Amino acid sequence: MTRVPLLIAVLAFFAPLLGASPSFADEPLWTGSRAAEARTQTLLTVIRASAEHGLDPAWYGVERIEQALKSSADTERTDQMIAEAFAAYAGDVSTGRVNANTIDPDISIEQRKAKKADLLKAAAEASDFRAWLAGLAPKGDYPALQKALATWRQKRAATTYTPIERGDALKPGKTDPRVPVLRKRLAELELTVPAATGAPDLYDDPLVALVKSYQETKGLTVDGVIGDNTTRSLNTSLDDRIDQIVANLERRRWLAEDLGQRYVFVNTGDYSMVFVNDGKRVFESQVIVGTPKHPTPEIQSTMFGFQTNPYWTVPQSISGDEYLPLLRRDPYALANQGFKIFSSWSDNNSEIDPATVDWNSINPKAFPYRVRQEPGATNALGYIFFPFQNNYGIYMHDTASRWLFTEGSRNFSHGCIRLQNPLDFVTKVFEGRANFDRNRVQRAIDGGEQVHYSFPESVKLYVTYRTVTAAPDGTPTFRDDVYGRDRKVVAAMGKPRS
Repeated sequence: MTRVPLLIAVLAFFAPLLGASPSFADEPLWTGSRAAEARTQTLLTVIRASAEHGLDPAWYGVERIEQALKSSADTERTDQMIAEAFAAYAGDVSTGRVNANTIDPDISIEQRKAKKADLLKAAAEASDFRAWLAGLAPKGDYPALQKALATWRQKRAATTYTPIERGDALKPGKTDPRVPVLRKRLAELELTVPAATGAPDLYDDPLVALVKSYQETKGLTVDGVIGDNTTRSLNTSLDDRIDQIVANLERRRWLAEDLGQRYVFVNTGDYSMVFVNDGKRVFESQVIVGTPKHPTPEIQSTMFGFQTNPYWTVPQSISGDEYLPLLRRDPYALANQGFKIFSSWSDNNSEIDPATVDWNSINPKAFPYRVRQEPGATNALGYIFFPFQNNYGIYMHDTASRWLFTEGSRNFSHGCIRLQNPLDFVTKVFEGRANFDRNRVQRAIDGGEQVHYSFPESVKLYVTYRTVTAAPDGTPTFRDDVYGRDRKVVAAMGKPRS
């Protein structure tokens, strides 16, 4: 039988998936010539090293391909196997191993894509195939995360792991048999542990200071108390931290290489927000995000403006779960906090007297009334509100509970993003633009006016969940996986490709 040219055969194999039949030069890509065979060996070498990206070489059938190359029994099938391995690896390392939006219901992003036909064409045209393969992975902090992965894998082979037993909160100044174990665990984490100033089981001041420093780096409440959250963090194993790096490498592959010149980047993993304008960081802020029960989703959207003195329309789930018990005890409990209750979701003239309702008869899962908090100092949205399109009903806003920004672990909301200094952010968005007066906005806030302002240019919004960041030398900073998404990402990556 006449041998079908390799590249055409490969593209014919993928044509049903691509919905098109691209045309390429009639040249062998993987076998049949010295150049093709060199290309194949380069591909296999790179795939064998794919663990550097948090990928598994076993996913791409290298051993099966090597056996097929040795036998040379069915060259067309061998070509197809190599093409499949190439397309799988190239896609995984450039756009992610998994479909991000299938991992967790709270992930809904615009994952970047790579067409198999484009990858094959680029591979065929690459003058330096090895360099082209190396260029598929993201840039930015991605290489630093790779360095961190290599370092922590080395540590796994040489580092001991001593978990701390759970129990009552260990507070400063107390004596507890867990204190020597705490010292050992902190030393295993490569922290400089001070010598005991008294009895070995005394939780003394120097050790408390070290624990506070550890809590700060992990985004925990900085109080020196070894409670459930700090114990859980200290007991995170090296394998868990390695999995976190793998998950964050994958998460980085999901996003576009270039996020644009003007965007807001919210990282719910470390409770931070950055505004980039003209490619430069011009504003940074702390944020408060959702609790583990009500996690802030990973999304992408666009911000077009803001409003002063917003109403807060309470979601039905919150009304039923949290406010209905208050109304059953006191029908006017919400009125005292600036809330009004309406019988209609569209008619603002349908306000009711809460004392006229038998709240004990209301089903919390089917709360029928609209609860709205009026603008003011106690309004949950604060004085500034930033709407943006999304499927979760969340937004960015000011907050009346500013004291919560002093906490290390700032996951207190029902999913919305609370911004620490919203007026400072607005000023940066409008900086250098005519017809914007910060003092005028402040007067509107102080006067209780509801004013809508449009940004001079729209601002792209990225809300992600980075639990590991790394310095250029590969030194990682870990935050705990409070939403459990890292574990889901790693588990999904290991599943067979559909």
